[in-house]
Amino acid sequence: MSTFPGAPRLLKGTIVLLDAVSFFPTGIIVLQYNPETLKRTLQVRGAGSEGGDRLEALRLVAPPLETIQLEAEIDATDQLEFPARNPVTVASGIYPQLAALETLIYPKSSQIQKNNQLARNGILEILPIEADLSVFIWGLTRVMPVRLSELSITEEAFDTRLNPIRAKVSLGMQVLSTNDLRFDHKGSSLFTVYHKQKELLTNANLGVTAIKAISSLL
Repeated sequence: MSTFPGAPRLLKGTIVLLDAVSFFPTGIIVLQYNPETLKRTLQVRGAGSEGGDRLEALRLVAPPLETIQLEAEIDATDQLEFPARNPVTVASGIYPQLAALETLIYPKSSQIQKNNQLARNGILEILPIEADLSVFIWGLTRVMPVRLSELSITEEAFDTRLNPIRAKVSLGMQVLSTNDLRFDHKGSSLFTVYHKQKELLTNANLGVTAIKAISSLL
């Protein structure tokens, strides 16, 4: 699909996977089309959130619990117009993209087999191995470590081999803060940058600037 000459380059929402140990990128999922809406919910984590203690009413003990919901569309129509350039799409439709999203909430099959073998040998694994870290990128100032909490897929069209060629995907994600991860975890570092960027953007708020100007006169 051609673009208008001189049009600004469009950033697309992206999920990057980082290895749980080395934090080296192991995969990337780019949304084919940016969703028209993105819903964010922030739930306060405060010492006085339960009420009843006036001394704790204004104390914040941790960053809020932030959740993100969005609906994305995946469509193979453009790729199928040029089958020679897109052999994977011709063979499997959009199932590779859907599988990439689905495996975010699957443990690795090799780990399941390993755990089963350990159980047969009478060895009990105390903790499962950490999954790869998912990082949701929505623009230059919002790079967030997340955990996929909800995934709903509606397949709307299929090719002659029943491969999906068009689908709507609903994603629910929880932003992982320093309250959810070890402080020395790479995800905590990413969240800290995300947190500080919010504070920097606050200083650009004209309302805050006006308040500071008035305060200086008092």
